[in-house]
Amino acid sequence: ELEGVPARHLPGPLFSLLLDPDPLVRWRSVEAFGRAVARMADTPGEGGLEQARVVLRQCLWRLNEESGGLGWGAPEALGESLARHARLAGEFHRVLASYVREETVGEGNYLEHVPLRRAVFWALGRLAEVRPELLRAEVPALLAGLAEYDAANRGLSAHVLGLVCAGGDFPQVRQALERLVDDPADFEFFAEGDIAHPTVGRAARAALALLDEKR
Repeated sequence: ELEGVPARHLPGPLFSLLLDPDPLVRWRSVEAFGRAVARMADTPGEGGLEQARVVLRQCLWRLNEESGGLGWGAPEALGESLARHARLAGEFHRVLASYVREETVGEGNYLEHVPLRRAVFWALGRLAEVRPELLRAEVPALLAGLAEYDAANRGLSAHVLGLVCAGGDFPQVRQALERLVDDPADFEFFAEGDIAHPTVGRAARAALALLDEKR
């Protein structure tokens, strides 16, 4: 139904819904946000590509300490938008990944707040579902995610690595994933319009299966 609403009118209300207490509302708002931004980028009458860039920069601003907020929902909204628009993905993917890169090897945007890193790993996974080639350079940061104490970050990192490294020869990735195949911790994972709670071990096994594809 939101497809009938001008895309330029949607980011404001959807930013608010990213904070809704109902997790399913939050996640579906992420999906609607990405659809709206992609439609905006492809429609000159809705502001076009430049206005879509402005909206994504607002997501980045919310992750900036100077914004005064914690940026809840901003990484997921950004990742969904990039998954749905190739031009925007090419422009913003490195910035998105920089939030989980250690400062010594990235742009200095590493997020110390664990739940926000979790959001970025999910966003990278969403992007990797559609454009895995954009994240090949981020394998070291994703490997670091496998070693985090937070179960969601381990599981989501495994998910992204499987997509990014599918069918390739990545012995270090394989070894790291094999160490997690029996990890019983579960985590929240939104996909295909609903919320699931897979274990880290399951995510690692799925990633290993992708590494073995097309060999």
